[in-house]
Amino acid sequence: MTEEAEFVTIARVAKTQGRHGEVAATLLTDFPELFETRRKLFALDDRGKLSGAAEPSRRKLDLDEHWFHKGMVVLKFAGVDSISEAETLLGSEIQIPRSERAALGSDEFYVSDLAGCTVTDSGREIGRIKDVQFGSGEAPLLVIEGEKEYLVPFAAAYIEKIALEQKRLEMKLPEGLLELDAPLNQEEKQRQHEKS
Repeated sequence: MTEEAEFVTIARVAKTQGRHGEVAATLLTDFPELFETRRKLFALDDRGKLSGAAEPSRRKLDLDEHWFHKGMVVLKFAGVDSISEAETLLGSEIQIPRSERAALGSDEFYVSDLAGCTVTDSGREIGRIKDVQFGSGEAPLLVIEGEKEYLVPFAAAYIEKIALEQKRLEMKLPEGLLELDAPLNQEEKQRQHEKS
């Protein structure tokens, strides 16, 4: 397992909050109540990727206190005591080790664990899940690498069977869903050209 895969993002720092080094972060967890017991967190700054640095940097932080405000979590870390120090955390992902994720029931799983699963549609293999995107609708979007890249809603109505042990997801997708982003054929290109 890569170092990246050993951590899970639970929040993303959106802005500074107050004058004493607090930051407001967007929640990316279904278990915000666990901030109550979390004292060691990690901040992943991947802005290094944008500036050409080889590796993102991850730093360990001690959580002094937290509270919820306007749908976000406000975090106060030890040693981050001014606005300028808090600004160094902007855009960072707040992470925990994967081993510290909340325990789930026997019939529950983390959607992020679907990455790497093979997806079938009515028995026909369409590709492998490369990523899971959140925030574009009620259902997360599965990013599937196959003949091309497909974006498929992870909606209960489409799921036939999930077998994480076998890294397999069996779905029954609505007719035409996979063709929504398909490239235009020659006839369609000609009709589009005639309209313009």
